[in-house]
Amino acid sequence: MKMSKLRFFSSLLPAVMLASLPLLAGAAEPNDSPKPDNQIFQAEDVFELEYVSDPQISPDGSHIVYVRRSMDIMTDRNREALWIIAWDGSGHRPLTSSGENASSPRWSPDGGRLLYLSDAGGSTQIHVRWMDTGQSAQLTHLRRSPSNIAWSPDGEQIAFTQFVATPDKPFASMPSKPEGARWAPPAKVIDELLYRADGAGFLDEGSAQIFVLPSGGGTPRQITAGAFSHGAPVWSQDSKSLIFSGNRRPDWQYDPLNSEIYQVSLEDGQVQALTSRQGPDNAPALSPDGSHIAYLGFDDRYQGYQVTQLYLMKRDGSQARSLTASLDRSAGNPSWAGDGSGLFFQYADKGNTKVAFVDLEGNVSKLADDLGGTSLGRPYAGGSFSVSDNGRIAYTYSRPTRPADLAVTSEDDEVRRLTGVNEDLFGHKELGQVEEIWYKSSFDQRDIQGWIVTPPGFDASRKYPLVLEIHGGPFSNYGDRFSAEVQLYAAAGNVVLYTNPRGSTSYGQEFGNLIHHNYPGQDYDDLMSGVDAVIEKGYVDPEQLYVTGGSGGGVLTSWIVGKTDRFRAAVVAKPVINWYSFTLTADAYNFFYKYWFPGFPWEYPEHYLKRSPLSYVGNVTTPTMLLTGESDYRTPMSESEQFYQALKLRKVESMLVRIPEASHGIARRPSNLIAKVNHILAWFQRYGKDAASE
Repeated sequence: MKMSKLRFFSSLLPAVMLASLPLLAGAAEPNDSPKPDNQIFQAEDVFELEYVSDPQISPDGSHIVYVRRSMDIMTDRNREALWIIAWDGSGHRPLTSSGENASSPRWSPDGGRLLYLSDAGGSTQIHVRWMDTGQSAQLTHLRRSPSNIAWSPDGEQIAFTQFVATPDKPFASMPSKPEGARWAPPAKVIDELLYRADGAGFLDEGSAQIFVLPSGGGTPRQITAGAFSHGAPVWSQDSKSLIFSGNRRPDWQYDPLNSEIYQVSLEDGQVQALTSRQGPDNAPALSPDGSHIAYLGFDDRYQGYQVTQLYLMKRDGSQARSLTASLDRSAGNPSWAGDGSGLFFQYADKGNTKVAFVDLEGNVSKLADDLGGTSLGRPYAGGSFSVSDNGRIAYTYSRPTRPADLAVTSEDDEVRRLTGVNEDLFGHKELGQVEEIWYKSSFDQRDIQGWIVTPPGFDASRKYPLVLEIHGGPFSNYGDRFSAEVQLYAAAGNVVLYTNPRGSTSYGQEFGNLIHHNYPGQDYDDLMSGVDAVIEKGYVDPEQLYVTGGSGGGVLTSWIVGKTDRFRAAVVAKPVINWYSFTLTADAYNFFYKYWFPGFPWEYPEHYLKRSPLSYVGNVTTPTMLLTGESDYRTPMSESEQFYQALKLRKVESMLVRIPEASHGIARRPSNLIAKVNHILAWFQRYGKDAASE
């Protein structure tokens, strides 16, 4: 695809403003004067953030419908609305009302109708909109919310998934309660392997099933059944069967990654497996002529990190082969070219997510950079794209100074940014500037990538405090993407360093698996070397170092304070402190013991202990805050409590901050994101150099 200098367009802004919209982080002008509050990013500005997600381009490439996400300060929740814009940037307007949440837009095959989910009727249901008249209708009245909606090729049917509960059968009977009596709540009986999930709480028994609905509305018909997992359905070319990924083995919960590609007949409900290997096979995509299926997966070697490849097989499941074996990066979101010549997909490379194309011979070409911007809190990967029949691409575009906007490109066009949904907020503010850094790890001289964020009004002749911010996962990556949390740290006058130490994704299989059965390991050396590299630049005060991180970053923060006292204060967010207890209390306990460890904790107790930060708590002298959501089932509160109580017993200055009703994703509610950042900054300020001298 032909690429040229990045340009952008927005129908919302005057041309004189448009010409000055910053797309890339640049150097800040030295400024000895503090910035007025209204000229820097502040905590309350979090409620003003917006971003683009799930862009869906019409089949003919003429229009894009996307989900515009904003924050509601009165309900402390995200709001979702559908907006539409033409390929040339004109006609930018909302499609749904401000009183409803709408998501998952999906164009009909002929482009004449738009399917979407909306809560306009009081609960989330399937709606359809006629694009020529603007009329809309609610098609379902379901008891539970549907998801994964998909048009049939003939436009006559709609497939979707919905959770179907298993009928409740009391295990033990109780005597009749006298009229007016107030007894304790009934006992909750649990006998499922997976009984709770982070963000969802305790689960009802049952599973997601596939349904089909006439496109004109009516009664949905259940197509699949059984206590199995079923993924998003894809229609066959003749609209008579559905292809989906799932794990339909009787012991599927004990073998969580071993999914297959299946097809199910709408006529008789017969299910046939098209793949059979040990490992995940998912995200099926049927070729335009119906002769081949592309899908994602890998041969499971029970490693912590395994590169997901893009595969191709014949319609009957034969002759499977990888198209991206030479890439050494995980592929995602496969989408066929309209002429069947290959597939578009996305992958992350060195902390930046790309849109690419692979032909049927396995030749990969990059088409666009900077896909992302849908993870507001920290600079994680994310985002999505869609492709029209004529090869036009719409995708979420982000740089470190902006969350996701909508961008488009094609073989005959440059990359163009069509929206500027945060220019009303950031157009008059100075943000922290982001600089890429590469340095050598002291452990083995391996190249490590990171990013330095300098505060507004940065002056390289001054000395600034440094905050080391560590990503979670641990198999994930940070990159040159927007981060509200990092920007708030910088706005408070700190230089911020975030890096991708060994184990991070987007650097290939070997780099990711350097921490296989060895985490936390030499990440410590990678991180300390990064701190030293920034100090060498001359503008960081080596006596004002602070460290924080969440999830896997919390593991490493608690590990760091057990290894060194060079940081004035630390905030350990939602950590794992004791791998033995974590493996038996986390929601995904059927996964962790067999992929992150050599076996059950009672079989390898010493292995679990030596990798636990708790084993080094006797060394800690750094003032340490623990911060975790009270409804976190991924790294349960008991992990933070163990470290906090151990520190208290040792009389180390410490504090436990519990975020009520928050799950592992603390920042899902805007006020919780603010609370997290403000508590971290307050802790650092308490133990800052100036505070110590008072």
